[in-house]
Amino acid sequence: MSAPTTKKPTVTEREARQVAEAAREQNWRKPSFAKELFLGRFRLDLIHPHPLPADEDVRRGEEFLAELREFCETKIDSALIEREARIPDEVIAGLKEIGALGMKIDPKYGGLGLTQVYYNKALALVGSANPAVGALLSAHQSIGVPQPLKIFGTQEQKDAFLPRCARTDISAFLLTEPDVGSDPARLATTAVRDGDDYVLDGVKLWTTNGVVADLLVVMARVPRSDDGKDGKGGITAFVVEADSPGITVENRNAFMGLRGIENGVTRFHQVRVPAANRIGPEGSGLKIALTTLNTGRLSLPAMCVGAGKWCLKIAREWSGVREQWGKPVALHEAVGSKISFIAATTFALEAVVDLSSQMADEDRNDIRIEAALAKLYGSEMGCLMADELVQIRGGRGFETAESLKARGERAVPAEQILRDLRINRIFEGSTEIMHLLIAREAVDAHLSVAGDLIDPDKSLQDKAKAGANAGVFYAKWLPKLVAGPGQLPTSYGDFKHGVDLSPHLRYVERHARKLARSTFYAMSRWQGRMETKQGFLGRIVDIGAELFAMSAACVRAELLRSQGDHGREAYQLADAFCRQARIRVDELFTRLWSNTDDLDRKVVKGVLGGSYEWLEQGVVDPSGEGPWIADATPGPSQRDNVRRPFE
Repeated sequence: MSAPTTKKPTVTEREARQVAEAAREQNWRKPSFAKELFLGRFRLDLIHPHPLPADEDVRRGEEFLAELREFCETKIDSALIEREARIPDEVIAGLKEIGALGMKIDPKYGGLGLTQVYYNKALALVGSANPAVGALLSAHQSIGVPQPLKIFGTQEQKDAFLPRCARTDISAFLLTEPDVGSDPARLATTAVRDGDDYVLDGVKLWTTNGVVADLLVVMARVPRSDDGKDGKGGITAFVVEADSPGITVENRNAFMGLRGIENGVTRFHQVRVPAANRIGPEGSGLKIALTTLNTGRLSLPAMCVGAGKWCLKIAREWSGVREQWGKPVALHEAVGSKISFIAATTFALEAVVDLSSQMADEDRNDIRIEAALAKLYGSEMGCLMADELVQIRGGRGFETAESLKARGERAVPAEQILRDLRINRIFEGSTEIMHLLIAREAVDAHLSVAGDLIDPDKSLQDKAKAGANAGVFYAKWLPKLVAGPGQLPTSYGDFKHGVDLSPHLRYVERHARKLARSTFYAMSRWQGRMETKQGFLGRIVDIGAELFAMSAACVRAELLRSQGDHGREAYQLADAFCRQARIRVDELFTRLWSNTDDLDRKVVKGVLGGSYEWLEQGVVDPSGEGPWIADATPGPSQRDNVRRPFE
């Protein structure tokens, strides 16, 4: 066995992109509403009529939600968790007892076998009781051991680990390192083959559940063998027992929010892992991670839906009793507009999550873009709703629940939910990374036909062939972007019931074509430099997210109307949301071509070059001493193990 390397991998920007490109799913074997939307094709038939769960799935899901609600109301003390920054052992024991650890695990392994729809509803419910508990359950099932084994595990691995995950063991997912975030090509943790084992060395950062986990999914780089007999190497996924010799949880991290979360720094030193615990072949780790996240990302916006519902409840109750200048503050337009935003956005976000989840359950559509859009949109809108609630509450919104209670008022944790939701714009892919990830999928069709044309490394022969293919594709595609149903005043007339939603769907159809044309113009203008235009790509994605949310809101409103379930009110909310979203979309389209991106780049170069250091004068920096990035050199731990498994 070779000794572990202490040298961090150095990769170029191009090499990093190649690693990411190799990990993404290349083919589109199933239809995708969002993919078609970015191509200028409004395929309403893919989402309308709204897909529905089977009756048996509903029965089992509702039964568990009732049991979980009672548990949340009687056993989870959110104020205690916030105060002590720890989830009590008895809460975890209770969650295990009712089967919450195995919500998505097949009943044959001891799980509940809930659908994605009801799993997300459960996370919204428990996350409203306390977001740290929701994060623990989500990390355990959405990205921890159960999900990758469900998709990629061998039968032996499923038999060995899934029953444990369903009832007793908590799992965690370990990818990030102190100097490696969304650039996995630089992953430094190694797994060296030694007989029937692999030997792990390295340090992992921000290991959600890592402090209390019993089982870990660890991503590590396997060196390519010299003779090629042992395997091709590359980033590989392993199931690792958390109490294995050589594993040290060196620190339990503390954050501005989610104070009960068990997130730490984990060091591996000569940790032996049986080769039988490898998930999939060598080199497939990133593909496994990305595939797992296709549906795993839905758990985060699900909890944002729960947060939105709570924000709406508090805004309604508070603004109806708080009077200013002779009437409730809700009736003042400045406050009322915020309440309208929270109500309409909560409706639309629930529509996005439920629609994406049901499509995931049916498995008829490819939802990789829909899930990513849900995560992006949910995390951004969730933070905005919480911020507006704090503003509506005024000084009481900034005051802690404990302080409010101490002076005799209702203990409303508005400032806590703002702190707790802020991480969602970073968790499981920051907003900036999600923009790039979704943009890559959105322009996939263009790169498939014209990629070689704009690739500087391709030969003239390859470019000529790509040019011919691109000519054929665009000759068929571009004319279809000129006109469509969105220009006919009678289109989508079945969405007119008292309130008329058909103009909004016509708007979506027209602007989907405009979005596709804008993308084509940009590729024609910038060609190979398109990937560097992150501001433009981010706005393209944000427009797509708004159009997707508008579509989902209208489809959900029609579903509720057809079921006789608050249909009139649902139409009103969908109308309000679409009108608000259209203002945002129009602004985003303007900013595609009218922005300060070029000037911003110049200013950034000046900042980094020290040209504006004079602007920093006149303050004191209260930061402590120490390196910006902690040393993660492999080797034995020099710190105490703070791992604390639940009893």
